[in-house]
Amino acid sequence: MNEDALSQLYLKDTAFQNLMQKRIFNVLLVASPYDAFMMEEDGRIEEQLYFEYVALNLSSPPRITQVATAEEAVEMMHHKHFDLVIMMPGMDVSETFAGARIIKEMKPHMPIVVLTPFSKEVSRRLANEDLGCVDYVFSWLGNVDLLLAIIKLLEDRLNAEKDINEVGVQLIMLVEDSVRFYSSVLPTVYKNLLKQSYESSTEALNKHEQMLRMRGRPKVMLARDYEEAMDIYRRFGSNLLGVISDVSFKRDGVKDIHAGLKLASFLRQNDPHLPIIVESSDSDNSDPVMQLGCVFIDKNSKKLPVDLGAAIKDKFGFGDLVLRDPRTGSEIMRIQSLKDLQYRISDIPSEVLLHHASTDDISRWLYSRALFPIADVVKSHRFYSLDEVPAVRRLFFDLIVKYRKMKNRGVVAVFRKDRFDHYSNFARIGEGSLGGKGRGLAFIDQIIKKHPICDNLDGITVRIPRTVVLCTDIFDEFMATNGLYPLALSDAPDETILKYFLQARLPERLIEDFFALFEVVDKPLAIRSSSLLEDSHYQPFAGIYSTYMVPRVTDRYEMLKMLSDAIKAVYASVFYADSKAYMTATSNVIDQEKMAVIIQEVVGEEAGGYYFPSFSGVGRSLNYYPIGHEQPEDGVAELAVGLGKYIVDGGMGLRFSPRHPESVLQTSELSLALRDTQTRMYVLSTGDTPVDFSVDDGFNIVKKSVQDIAPTGALRWMTSVYDYRDNVLRDNDAGEGRRVVTFNNILKHKAYPLAEALDFMLTTGQREMCRPVEIEFAGTIDRSGQGSKGHLYWLQIRPIVDRKELVDEHLLELSDDQLIMRSDTALGHGTIDSVSKIVYVRPEKFSSSNNPFIAREIEKINRQMTADGDNYILVGPGRWGSSDTALGIPVKWPQIASARLIVESAVGDYRVEPSQGTHFFQNLTSFGVGYFTIDPASGNGFFNVGILDSMKADLETEFVRVVTFPSPLAIGINGKKGIGVVALPPTDSQSQ
Repeated sequence: MNEDALSQLYLKDTAFQNLMQKRIFNVLLVASPYDAFMMEEDGRIEEQLYFEYVALNLSSPPRITQVATAEEAVEMMHHKHFDLVIMMPGMDVSETFAGARIIKEMKPHMPIVVLTPFSKEVSRRLANEDLGCVDYVFSWLGNVDLLLAIIKLLEDRLNAEKDINEVGVQLIMLVEDSVRFYSSVLPTVYKNLLKQSYESSTEALNKHEQMLRMRGRPKVMLARDYEEAMDIYRRFGSNLLGVISDVSFKRDGVKDIHAGLKLASFLRQNDPHLPIIVESSDSDNSDPVMQLGCVFIDKNSKKLPVDLGAAIKDKFGFGDLVLRDPRTGSEIMRIQSLKDLQYRISDIPSEVLLHHASTDDISRWLYSRALFPIADVVKSHRFYSLDEVPAVRRLFFDLIVKYRKMKNRGVVAVFRKDRFDHYSNFARIGEGSLGGKGRGLAFIDQIIKKHPICDNLDGITVRIPRTVVLCTDIFDEFMATNGLYPLALSDAPDETILKYFLQARLPERLIEDFFALFEVVDKPLAIRSSSLLEDSHYQPFAGIYSTYMVPRVTDRYEMLKMLSDAIKAVYASVFYADSKAYMTATSNVIDQEKMAVIIQEVVGEEAGGYYFPSFSGVGRSLNYYPIGHEQPEDGVAELAVGLGKYIVDGGMGLRFSPRHPESVLQTSELSLALRDTQTRMYVLSTGDTPVDFSVDDGFNIVKKSVQDIAPTGALRWMTSVYDYRDNVLRDNDAGEGRRVVTFNNILKHKAYPLAEALDFMLTTGQREMCRPVEIEFAGTIDRSGQGSKGHLYWLQIRPIVDRKELVDEHLLELSDDQLIMRSDTALGHGTIDSVSKIVYVRPEKFSSSNNPFIAREIEKINRQMTADGDNYILVGPGRWGSSDTALGIPVKWPQIASARLIVESAVGDYRVEPSQGTHFFQNLTSFGVGYFTIDPASGNGFFNVGILDSMKADLETEFVRVVTFPSPLAIGINGKKGIGVVALPPTDSQSQ
């Protein structure tokens, strides 16, 4: 029972947006000018109705159009659509009903209500009329609440069939034939109902959810005789929340003074626990009503509305869930919310829980709060003995936990410190934008919610880390209140900007919110940029701004300072020189950029005094480096142990296609595995860490050897052991040899379904985004063998803008003597034009020890190129952008942002595997920048550096030359085939 209930819960979430689809927006009031004036109290009835809606947090108050006669009403209905006609009889009641008949013949489905002052004379005249042409007659006593009740009653009737029977919305049935009494009772019922709906909707996670939740309130239907009541019960009885009934009304067409008792007896036989409230003007009916287990209310009481309101609240599950001792009736406990029930379920005495669960009190309380999925399970689970109480407690607790997790997914909640707990998933502080990454995370959360497989994908869960976003309005407030714009927009050094930002103050109100966050998230925190321009569909700013990590410390004030400084440091990074250069290169204006900040738990676990995830990586749904039988559409991922900064900085991860996890080039041969796999990893120290924030966002990240971390056991499934005696790799954690990061146990031996999960994420992400995507992820592996294999955290999704330009195949087929260079592993797609300059590192002067100096020279050249509006081809040895100077030249993207083609060329024995996974690749693809890898010794293309050396240099430094061709170079890339060329410009004779 427990497992069935839990597994079905995810499939039954309520689509509140699909409820109450039929609404009354326009009302036509047919009344004499005098009656209309009296009704409107000097023209204020629509205003009163509006304020009544606002007070109850209802949306879309109706507009009222007034005409004097039925003839005018018919004419008006030819020109305008109405949802309801309200008619007020004048001196001649028959004339009103004749007009109603005409309107009904013209619009058979138009609801028509007659609104008449109450008097014995009016009642006498009504008794002689055929009421078949009107839907309801109400007694108007000048109370605007009645208009609200009429509109809601008709909306409930319009939506009942779908909302009640298909979704499980509950129903309150009112059985009453007296116009005067139901005109008085209905406003009382709705007033209590809408108040309850509003109070329970405040448990929603944001205002939008709150408005939608109110659509799930119980509906009300009015029956005016026994047969109508039985028809309503036949259609909706399984979702009946409660009944309010008169005693005397028609049965079989004849007035039956005991009809209400007969109805109550029938209902009680079919549902012993159904709440029934019986009203009567005859106090003699009190005893038989009480004997049936119903509540009796005297219609003659001067406080009838108060008595009725109290009975509705007590019996229909409104307000708090009051738990009483079944023997004495005394109050034991009061439950105010679902969260309250979750945390106090174990405190409810067994006999009290048995009593209230077996009488449907708990499920009724849940239904009245529109918690349908969980209420259905609670109601269907019957238990009868105290022996079952422990299992029932467990079931109820698990249901609430799973329901709350489900409701938190895919919703950007408003952060409230009193409600943020371990089941909270994604919350916002502020009213501004979430920024690019924030929007991406919210979108991921929606994808996960729509796919229940994420809750158990072959033993792992796919989720996002707990996240709180400081919206862009907090950034605006911070910048304005501290007067930071003049400094920020100046040419001050990065260090100066950071210094002044750290001295500034965040809004004081954030302190309590941060303390509440620390109570829930007991892990280190990642403070990530989420600017308006980041991860947009056309100009992604990947890797331009900072991400800081804050270790977990026990002193909450120390933690507060580190978190605050990290937020301010991320804000400062908007105005660093690199950011400004990038803005210029992308034709954006720096003062239009706004920053949201993501505060997120860092994925991982502690081992050996360090904190890190088991693995992290990036994936792309388009693979322009396919090998063997891989196709570009199969996607690609790069994987590393430890923090993902290692891959972002250009470290050597393990590259594979999720659809071909067994085909990993780097581990296909022993020599490659020993040479081309990860040897260093990034971790966060849990001990003493620097407290002074630096422009370098990795100032507190530690780079460790894989060999140092391996003895902790944290890398067990991800490394193989090199057995030097037998010269083989063994896919286990035994032995004394070197640990080699192969991920063989995961990719080949399926100890953890990573490849399947990544394929799901890339395929689903691309389908949901309708374009190729890049994702970031990190995961933890549970080696306890207790069921779960671990968790995979989906950290980011952003689009790759797929360039669909046609490639000139003739260009790609040119012979080598017509080319400057050719690559057989080219990244990008399309034709690049208007480039005539080449910046290249002089091969004869190259030494990897000079790489930092080369980076500075190229930065100066790029700055001048950007200022002059020029683009260029950049050629150099090794891996561009690597933070490891042994692998290549350590440039950042802003330092080469004007390059349209970037080339990695081998020099002598200096060869590095093609790059994959740095932030460059998002920008390369988005801006149509090409990327060539050339290594003639291994048969991959060629580079005719002699042509460049023979040309006069525009600029020549110790390590770099810049040359300009007289006309633009022809550059073509076929990304599907991985072929790219740069052709020599035609000579004068050829051009003629």
